[in-house]
Amino acid sequence: MKQKRTERKQPVLFAILLSCLLFSMLTATAQQFDVSKLSLQWKLLQNKYEGREEFEAAFVLQNKSKQLFPAKGWRLYFSYPRTVVAVTDQQALFTTINGEFCSLQPTALFTAIQPSATATIRYIGKGKSFSYTDAPSGVYLVWDAAPDKAIPIQQFAVDAVPQQELDLLKRSPQIAFERNRQIHAVTADALPLFLPSPMQVRKTDGTFLLNHATVISFDEVFANEATLLQTDLAVVLGKQPAFTKQQSNFISFKQISGLPAESYRLLITASEIRIEASAAAGAFYAVQSLKQLLPSEAWTVSRKEVQLTTADITDAPRFAYRSFMLDVARNFQTKQQVLKIIDLLALYKINTLHFHLTDDEGWRLQIPTLPELTNVGAHRGHSQNENDRINPAYGSGGTRGSFPGSGFYSKEDFVEILKYATARHIRVIPELETPGHARAAIKAMKARYLRLMKENKSAEATRFLLHDTADRSVYRSVQGYNDNVMNVALPSVYTFIEEVVDQVRNMYVDANSPLQTIHLGGDEVPAGVWQQSPAVERLMKENTTVKTTDDLWYYYLSNVHTLLQKRNLYLSGWEEVAMRKTKLDGKPIYIPNPDFANKQFHAYVWNNVWSLGMEDLAYRLANAGYKVVLAPVTNFYFDLAYEKDADEPGLYWGGYLDEEKPFYFHPFDYYRTAKETPDGKLLDPNIFERKERLTEYGRSNIVGMQAQIWSEKINSAESLEHMLLPKLISFAERAWAKEPAWAASTDTTVQQRLYQQHWNVFVNKLAKDELPRLDHYAGGFAYRIPPPGAVVEKGAVTANVFYSGITIRYTTDGTEPTIKSPLYNKTLEQKGIIKFAAFNSKGRKSRTIFVCNP
Repeated sequence: MKQKRTERKQPVLFAILLSCLLFSMLTATAQQFDVSKLSLQWKLLQNKYEGREEFEAAFVLQNKSKQLFPAKGWRLYFSYPRTVVAVTDQQALFTTINGEFCSLQPTALFTAIQPSATATIRYIGKGKSFSYTDAPSGVYLVWDAAPDKAIPIQQFAVDAVPQQELDLLKRSPQIAFERNRQIHAVTADALPLFLPSPMQVRKTDGTFLLNHATVISFDEVFANEATLLQTDLAVVLGKQPAFTKQQSNFISFKQISGLPAESYRLLITASEIRIEASAAAGAFYAVQSLKQLLPSEAWTVSRKEVQLTTADITDAPRFAYRSFMLDVARNFQTKQQVLKIIDLLALYKINTLHFHLTDDEGWRLQIPTLPELTNVGAHRGHSQNENDRINPAYGSGGTRGSFPGSGFYSKEDFVEILKYATARHIRVIPELETPGHARAAIKAMKARYLRLMKENKSAEATRFLLHDTADRSVYRSVQGYNDNVMNVALPSVYTFIEEVVDQVRNMYVDANSPLQTIHLGGDEVPAGVWQQSPAVERLMKENTTVKTTDDLWYYYLSNVHTLLQKRNLYLSGWEEVAMRKTKLDGKPIYIPNPDFANKQFHAYVWNNVWSLGMEDLAYRLANAGYKVVLAPVTNFYFDLAYEKDADEPGLYWGGYLDEEKPFYFHPFDYYRTAKETPDGKLLDPNIFERKERLTEYGRSNIVGMQAQIWSEKINSAESLEHMLLPKLISFAERAWAKEPAWAASTDTTVQQRLYQQHWNVFVNKLAKDELPRLDHYAGGFAYRIPPPGAVVEKGAVTANVFYSGITIRYTTDGTEPTIKSPLYNKTLEQKGIIKFAAFNSKGRKSRTIFVCNP
């Protein structure tokens, strides 16, 4: 019996030993596998999956090592902007952790990948996937055995164009060709002297010689502007002009009375350049105009002499508020890059930098009294608890401290930025997102809370707490977060806002910079928030004006409005700060909130997406008494892709936005210049029939315009400049220059003819002067070079460019065109696929396009 029992145990014992051995081998493989030898490809397989509004895509893993890649014990993490419905073969589990931070881990059905073999994980996602922007990014691997260590996937590739959708996703060459051939050359005399176009110019016959003998004299009020000009001319002439007085060959700054603050007169004669202004801002803009009168090549290498044509110029802006918003929260930009952008804004007479410093994915400004805001909130990376960093986002990857996901401005950095901007007559409006879009701040203050609670300092721990620890509310923000909204029922929220506002004000004092407002965000607070919060319940018992969670919004606005008023600041925010939720026929609608109308609230209105129902929101708010900054997604969201092509970087949820859309924007009747739906189809103008028009009173409340770049897909200085230029110049033209004749015309035929003339001249000015200048000015800018247009006609391929001075090169062997490829200068009759790319004078290249000549 004993022997028999032993015989029964032997197979069991052997199985246990074998399992232990296999587990040991698997663990060793996981720990020893060289992740640099793991290749990952993301492929878009098809849209309209089974006829539904879904798409099919796949992750393809290839084992390029000589080891077995294990079947389990690992997990991939990445950023991904789409919702996954199902993994087709159930080999893996796809999880959206928070926001667009996702993971993929193997299930029991996944098998180990043999050396040189591949494994494909197919899945179905919601909506459509159209471009490389839609792909996962920032992919890294974490072994279960080392859960704190993120290992980047170095070999990651994207294939976003399924063969069956090639014609749909790569159709831009033909569209570009038609657009390009509408532009024709004009004479130099037909071009404006500089951009944005001046109000009045009288050209005269003569020449001023700018050379080493030129000196500068100035009235003391313009000392800063004279010094800035002196510094710029040192670049052009290789020598600083002296500050002195003489009877000829001089530049003078004269203060005169009676001109508006930003107006100026620039008089150029054979013996003198005279700048006249009443205020320093006007003198500064005269300097920017004078710099643009210098030939574009003057910024390439210093020269002994520059000739300037004589003229008498009078100029003033159309709008007093001309702003650009830079988002450094989603992805960071260095201090040096911000200073460079300020130089660019100044050149084109943009007078405001709206600095988007905080959001869900990052807090970018040091607040010395609250160190966790930057110690935690300014850093992204892989974490199990987010106590010393926040989750990766927008492709930032798993490494803490890596650019552009991580980074912040020290107090000293920010003061330097303020001083630099102030000297160039650019006011900086800081944006501190509250109460939504506040995840970075919430996590940072949670880390502070946990640290102090461990030190038994409970009162201090809760002093700046931004979330109710007992809140069980369930919500999901537009960006997919379930924990990104401050609980506005907590007194500590207002203590926090007050502390941050006071610290920021101190920085402005240190920089001797003006501060009139702080932008507090106020946008996209999702439904469901605050509904299961004990703190809210307590407030409702104590404050009879707060009867529902909807009332918390007005409670919050009243509190922050009072907080800012006490500091002689007015409140700025996105459009929601001016809106009230109510019901019409039992259905919820939003109307202008009468509580805060005519109280100096500045509402930045972005939501006018054509055909989605909110097209008239800016006009409704202005008519109701709110100060409105026009910031429409349709014309001023510069992070949107230039055109509809899978290879074109940028988002496209609000449509496509090239350099023409800011140019043709009509601020006081933008319905007239609405042309296409977000997906690029012709817009039915009848959608505006019942929309509210701007009244004369409402027009007085339009304070200005703002362009913006959100940085979800901006991962470098070069990508920022690509999306910004030349769109910014079009925006500057519309914000500064007087109302064009085409906009004033009511005759559709006349309007179109005048518009095309104006646009054609503007494009020629960009090509001849502005883009060549930007190749070198302030170190040079990586503006977008439009790819060529190309079309197959009668068995031959014809290509063209949008900007003169751009050359086209091509290949017929499937390789990428380079600066050494053949120069296109005549129609091609070669058969097969021909690739084209455009090059500027510095050899920088556009993206490649191709056509097939069958």
